[in-house]
Amino acid sequence: MDTINGNLKRGNEKVAISNINTIISNDIQEVWNIVLAVDKYNSWRSDLSKTEIINDKQFIEYTKNGYATTFTVTVVEPYKRWEFDMDNSNMKGHWIGIFTDKGNETQIDFTENVIPKKWFMKPFVKTYLKKQQKQFVLDLKKALE
Repeated sequence: MDTINGNLKRGNEKVAISNINTIISNDIQEVWNIVLAVDKYNSWRSDLSKTEIINDKQFIEYTKNGYATTFTVTVVEPYKRWEFDMDNSNMKGHWIGIFTDKGNETQIDFTENVIPKKWFMKPFVKTYLKKQQKQFVLDLKKALE
C-alpha cells in the first residue's frame, strides 16, 4: 500500500481513512458492553432504524431510510479491541476499535478504512466517515449519561 495525500492506495483502489480518538467518562466495562450490544443499537444510535443479528460473527445495520450494511466481526479481544469488515452496495472496508482503560474513564480509538465502490463517491467518503464517527461518539456519550 502507498500513501497519497493521507489516503492509502491498494492497487488502483483509493482507501479513505478516518479516525476518532476521545475519552468517555465511563469505565471500560460500561463502554465495551454498550458498543458491543449490537442488538440494542436502535435504542441509542440516532442514525439507525434497526440491527439484525445473523450469527455470532455477522450483523446488519439499517439506516433510518432502510439502507443495509453487513458487518463481519474479525477480532474480539474483550475490553481491548473489536474489529470487523463492512460491506454494502456503496463501499467496503474495515473498522478497528481500540478501548483503553483509564480508571473511571475509557479512551476509545476508532479507525475506519473504506474503499468506495462507485467512482463518484470517492470525493465524499472521508467527510461522510468523519460525520458518522462524530455522531456515533455523541450518541454513545448520551446513552452513557
